[in-house]
Order: sequence, then C-alpha cells, then structure tokens
Amino acid sequence: MTHQPYPAGGSVSRQMRVAEPEVQPPSLYNAVRLMYYGAVVAFLGTIFTIVIRSKIKTDVFNAVRKNNRSSGGGYTIAQLHTVANITFWALAVAGFISVLLWLWMAWANNRGSGWARIAASVLFALITIEAIVSHSRASVSIYVILLEWLIGLAAVLLLWRRQTTQFIGAR
Repeated sequence: MTHQPYPAGGSVSRQMRVAEPEVQPPSLYNAVRLMYYGAVVAFLGTIFTIVIRSKIKTDVFNAVRKNNRSSGGGYTIAQLHTVANITFWALAVAGFISVLLWLWMAWANNRGSGWARIAASVLFALITIEAIVSHSRASVSIYVILLEWLIGLAAVLLLWRRQTTQFIGAR
C-alpha cells in the first residue's frame, strides 16, 4: 500500500479555509418575519371562512338565485346548493394554499434565494389584483385580504432593498 504525500505547502488543515457565515441583513430578516405574519393572517382568515361557512353558502345561494330569476335561468335548488358548496370549498382551499405560499416564500427567502424574491414579487402582484377585484365586498374577508396585502407590500419592499440585493448577489 502506497501513501500519497500531502500536497506541498503544509498540512491539510492549513489549506482548508473555513468560510465565515454570511450575516443576513436586517431587511431580509424582517421581510421573512413579515412573511410568517402573513401566513398567520392567512391561516386566521381561513379559519374564519370555515367558521362562517353557513353564511357564505347562504349568501352565494341567494345571489345565484337572484341572478337566476332575473336572467330567466332554470337552476334547481340542488344546483344552487352545489354552487354554494363549491364556492365555499374553493374559498377554504384557496386560504390554505395562501398559508402554504406565505410559508414557502418565507423559507426560500430566508435561504437568500434570488428566485424566491422574484416569486414573492409576483405573488404580491397577484394579491394586489385580488384586493382590487374584492374591494366591492363588504365583508370581513376584504379586511383579511387588505392586511395580507399590506404585509406583502412591506415584505416586498424589504426584499428589494440594497442590503438584501447585495446579500442575495453574494450567494
């Protein structure tokens, strides 16, 4: 058995450099923290949606029935109940997806991923569209959407600060 000598210049321990951990800038830390708050708000909004399930279904049922009468359509009571159930479940599933997206963006941005900052910005654009479309609703859900929008705005602004950009660019 032959032994290979260590490379010239000394021992292995002197040749190995220990990389100093990069310190996350406060802007990125605060953006990630805001994203976790966004997840909490989305979760509470989803729980609220589930709690007021019967009111949502009644409102949808009555709105579809009213439109049904004015348009001369022929929905049956069973079909109206189906539309109300589908609407409720769509809202509940969308709420849970929102929670997961907030958590995913917090995790990915905490790692300093450049793509995550762009994805968070795109998701903020989508919640902006949702807030614009939902502004006419006079229910508690619009307040949840607006609170999520404000949190998203603050997080995106922090993600695009110079400190964060330099930290992500150095990775």
